[in-house]
Amino acid sequence: MSETDIVIETVALRLGRMDFAFDCVIPGGRVTAIAGPSGAGKSTLLNLIAGFEQPDRGRILIGGQDVTVHHPADRPVSIVFQDHNLFAHLDLFTNVGLGIDPSLRLNPEQREEISRSLGTVGLGGFEKRKPPTLSGGERQRAAFARALVRRKPVLLLDEPFAALDPGLRSDMARLLGDLHTETGNTVLMISHDREEVLRLSEHVLFLEEGHVLFSGPTSVFQEKTVSPAIERFLRG
Repeated sequence: MSETDIVIETVALRLGRMDFAFDCVIPGGRVTAIAGPSGAGKSTLLNLIAGFEQPDRGRILIGGQDVTVHHPADRPVSIVFQDHNLFAHLDLFTNVGLGIDPSLRLNPEQREEISRSLGTVGLGGFEKRKPPTLSGGERQRAAFARALVRRKPVLLLDEPFAALDPGLRSDMARLLGDLHTETGNTVLMISHDREEVLRLSEHVLFLEEGHVLFSGPTSVFQEKTVSPAIERFLRG
């Protein structure tokens, strides 16, 4: 996949009593962590990029294309949620296949791609298994497989490892790194975990009170001590 910058251009949004104002460029082809205290606007920013929220003003561009008013299904993004968003009554083959075509009209090549993506995430032979029979880590792997078959240049992750134990978090972090190396896609990942942010990301967006407090390389972020909020985050 080619690199896909995401430009958040003077985007403003009011939700309830909270005002959000975002203005930044997220570099394409890299893993960017979105960090900050609770209520800072991390999920709101992700929802704006995904299309689940519409800004009151400003523009959102992905790969140079203005997607501000585009429906979520028409944006070049895939999303992995913390709760996996799998259908419990459907087997994994069908759950992953929905990422290609919601009507499940799949040709032989697409069916082969589903099995290949399950194998890539370590679930080869699990096609007929249903989500309730899987561990949390296996369900998260299935969600990654569905994102893979969508072949979108941008992957959005809403705290995808938060519900996993430390061992599984480490395994899934390695998987994310492997998949990113393979696809070269643009990854945005919300995380409250300092070690996760410093280990996985190449770029950091740090939000506070609905604004971007810092946007830059992770190596620079680690030395950023001018903000009490960032200092608290880095101290863990």
